[in-house]
Amino acid sequence: MLASITKSLAGISLCSANRVLNQQTRNTFILKRRTPPNLHKKNHKPGKLRGRHFVYDLIEDTTTKKKANLEVVLTTFVDGIGSKGDVVSLKPHVAYNKLLLPGLAVYKTPEAIAKFATERDEREKELHSSAHAQRTVNKLEEIILAVVMNKDQPWVIERWHIKASLRKAGFYVPEEAITLPEDPIAGPDLLKQGKEFFCTVTVNNLEKARLRCRIHHWSTDPSERLQYLFEHWKLQAEPLFGDGAPAADVKQE
Repeated sequence: MLASITKSLAGISLCSANRVLNQQTRNTFILKRRTPPNLHKKNHKPGKLRGRHFVYDLIEDTTTKKKANLEVVLTTFVDGIGSKGDVVSLKPHVAYNKLLLPGLAVYKTPEAIAKFATERDEREKELHSSAHAQRTVNKLEEIILAVVMNKDQPWVIERWHIKASLRKAGFYVPEEAITLPEDPIAGPDLLKQGKEFFCTVTVNNLEKARLRCRIHHWSTDPSERLQYLFEHWKLQAEPLFGDGAPAADVKQE
């Protein structure tokens, strides 16, 4: 009987070999009898099992069980994760695909911790203030910041204007981290409308982001307001001080 079952299963495997990729997986199902059989005395024959004794309830399926995080030791700086020698805990698929397979990390062992802690490059600390600093710099350099100024009252752009504009865009930046251009920008001046200038934002007193800004005049009187330009960030912009080429075809969400 056992031989016939094995033969039939082998035949099914051969018939489906051209259509289905059979790959071994490690699956565990924990079951519990819904009706446990009666106990029997020692040295006595167990009672006969009935159909109700073969009904099981599923207790746990390891394929749907959440896997624990995997701890690895970074062998180099990884943007958004950590520096060389740091021990990080990540989801298994992230640790495998993004760190272990590219060789950016090794499994956490006492030997690996000691090795990469002593090999930690001091110069790397000078280049990166934190794991997320470079990501912040990239985000700041991707946006085109609209600096909205009064069309009716005189003004000179100060750091708090840039801070307020960044706050509207979803970035909180202290005033002392903002560096304005050397030449003052005063208005109102419609000749400066839509023109572009650059500010510098310093992250953690180390990394510097070059922030693109454009002036937009605004009036409280609806009749004096300028016409709204749809997706104005995609349009070309002239440099305010002539220190850069016009930016073209820039996409901003």
